Amino acid sequence: MTRQSARERLAAALECIDNPQGEGAKAVLTVYRDAAQAAAEASDARARTGTLLGPLDGAIVTIKDLFDVVGDVTRAGSKVLADEGQVAARDAVVVQRLRAAGAVIVGKTNMSEFAFTGVGANPHYGTPGNPADRARVPGGSSSGAGVAVTDGMCEIGVGSDTGGSVRIPASLCGIVGFKPSKRRVSTEGAFPLSYSLDSIGPLAKTVAQCAVADAVLSGDEFWTLDAAPLAGLRFGVAQGLPLENLDDTVGRRFPEALDRLEKVGVHLTYEKLPQFEDMIALQSRTSILVAEAYSVHSSRMKSRAAEVDSIVASRLSRGADIAAHDYVNAVRTRNALIAAMDERLRDVDVLVLPATAIVAPRFDEIAEPKAFMQRNAMLLRNTTIGNFFDLTGVSLPLPRDGHLPVGLMLLARNGHDRQLLRIAAAVEKLFC
Repeated sequence: MTRQSARERLAAALECIDNPQGEGAKAVLTVYRDAAQAAAEASDARARTGTLLGPLDGAIVTIKDLFDVVGDVTRAGSKVLADEGQVAARDAVVVQRLRAAGAVIVGKTNMSEFAFTGVGANPHYGTPGNPADRARVPGGSSSGAGVAVTDGMCEIGVGSDTGGSVRIPASLCGIVGFKPSKRRVSTEGAFPLSYSLDSIGPLAKTVAQCAVADAVLSGDEFWTLDAAPLAGLRFGVAQGLPLENLDDTVGRRFPEALDRLEKVGVHLTYEKLPQFEDMIALQSRTSILVAEAYSVHSSRMKSRAAEVDSIVASRLSRGADIAAHDYVNAVRTRNALIAAMDERLRDVDVLVLPATAIVAPRFDEIAEPKAFMQRNAMLLRNTTIGNFFDLTGVSLPLPRDGHLPVGLMLLARNGHDRQLLRIAAAVEKLFC
């Protein structure tokens, strides 16, 4: 079968975005219609002459609302930033790399304000409904990316992941989300949430698409994604915190997934990791994320806090009370814990755990602030492990069998991104 042209695939994506019965208006906040058309036509011209720029050439891509695009105001899901009107002088590094690879950037996707919740709700621009059930949240903070990929508004969505913002919407929407090692992808030109924790990664329907996108985003050479043989691999099943209070659906699907992995020869070990308790203890004393986020927004919180999402504003305001010496001590303690976790994970190929402890909450379940924060904490709890310990991670969709999506998360040591993707491709094949 002849592959559809970039122009044809772009037309299908735009039709989905423009569908008044769909979620396009809430998922894709800016549509680069003319520029995308020109990029698609240029890709098709290269295809006709056999001069494609690589496997991402002609791919239909969205970027999160926090990436700079020359001439645009970078809103990061905020009306305050939109009003400030700071126009980007140049494209973010990842946007430059996407363009150079021939990607067709169709639009900017919605997100939690300042990327500061895992629920994905945005009171300013609306919240797109989860493709599995429109009465449920999509997960965040890369909410629009998760919906856009799942609904066909793009083939690859580029998001950011500070505590799970790529992997949470991937898990709740039933697609693949890849968080690379932090140092792998430049964050230059991406509006910051946490300088220590921010990372940039793709969401897509397959691991192969994520691998191609990651190669471009990181400036790496394209490589062949061969699925790793599963037999004999060592999967450490993270005990304790990641398995506490799972909801009924996740609590059933996760053990079923472990059984299937064991049946094909994966060696499962059950790992008790005291580093989790150390992480909780540190975060209860001093939040590096909150301190760094407040450093970005301190002046706005003094002058325009009432215009910020009330839940985001409440979280940000806590940063005013974090002393400099506490922050410095927290960073030093975290660095020691990163080294300890890296050493601990030498004995396994990956850690395996549920991406989120719960399935996508209904909108009426997050209407009250206390309930919102409870569910936000449950969505972030497992994914934030990857960011805190500077690991690379991926969320893979498990078979739904008529139920809501559940993500299986694999975490690997920093810098082992390619090997993680090879393992993820094998696990994906097992479950598809």
